[in-house]
Amino acid sequence: MRNFLPFRSALLVILLASVAMAREREPISRTVYLSDERKAEVPSVYVAGEMVTVLRFEKPCDRERTKMLGWEGRFEPVECVGKKVLVEPLKDLNPEDGFLLVVTLSDGKELPFTVTARNEQFDHQVNVFPDNETKGALKSRLTYAESRERVLEEENERFRKEASSIDHALAALLARDALKMTPFVKQYVSLAKNPRGAEILVTALTSKKPNKVAVVINLKNNSPSETWSLMEARLVAEGSGEQRPFALRATQESWGPGGESGKIAVVFDASAFDLKDGPDRLVLELFRRGSGVREAWVFLDRHMLGL
Repeated sequence: MRNFLPFRSALLVILLASVAMAREREPISRTVYLSDERKAEVPSVYVAGEMVTVLRFEKPCDRERTKMLGWEGRFEPVECVGKKVLVEPLKDLNPEDGFLLVVTLSDGKELPFTVTARNEQFDHQVNVFPDNETKGALKSRLTYAESRERVLEEENERFRKEASSIDHALAALLARDALKMTPFVKQYVSLAKNPRGAEILVTALTSKKPNKVAVVINLKNNSPSETWSLMEARLVAEGSGEQRPFALRATQESWGPGGESGKIAVVFDASAFDLKDGPDRLVLELFRRGSGVREAWVFLDRHMLGL
């Protein structure tokens, strides 16, 4: 067994997306229910450069009395279109930036918002309900509750299946540094650094009985300000892009800035190389939340793994 290989000759070729330097954010839609209490906190609206954020209300807005303070040179003019208000910054804001937006509805009610930014997401659409008891607000709450119930049912079903999965059990042990409690043997290790500050150490492992492959990713977030979160992982055949099943376990959901580290472990059956055209290489892809692109990907060669 070789413990470490130079980056260019390693079995695990770790590629880090060059576009990772771009401060891309994930668009989201959410609902805001306002309070009539005088001390209620002014809600924030999170925007991204050259992207339109839509605030949607139950009543039309008053174009003449809807305005944002200090927007000149930083935003396109705020637009009222029926029941919608459109906000578009000319470039990204910093999280410490804040602009006061006052939306006046057709009934004269004034609604203040703080327009700002956050690192990983921005508001594509914000549904605003000034009155929590209107028919629209109650319907929105009911729809959310039903959607949340479906999500929880799906998650519970997935957890039940994973609880009886050998691959998930093995991945959990590897993520917790319990290699000796598994049948896996280390094959190769490779190290790469991301321009945004992520340091990724990848270890490939195999076992004969059962005939499986594992990848353990030790990730350290060296960014001084940004959190690293895994949005999705995929195992695909090189060339065709056909996806393969695998089990994944991680020590945490996100990695805080300033050097926080943790592990992601992936386990799959070696027969993943045998489907259809029998690809010689599989690709493990990692998608970081907020970027929308592959943050890193790892090539796994069946022959160099000894399969």
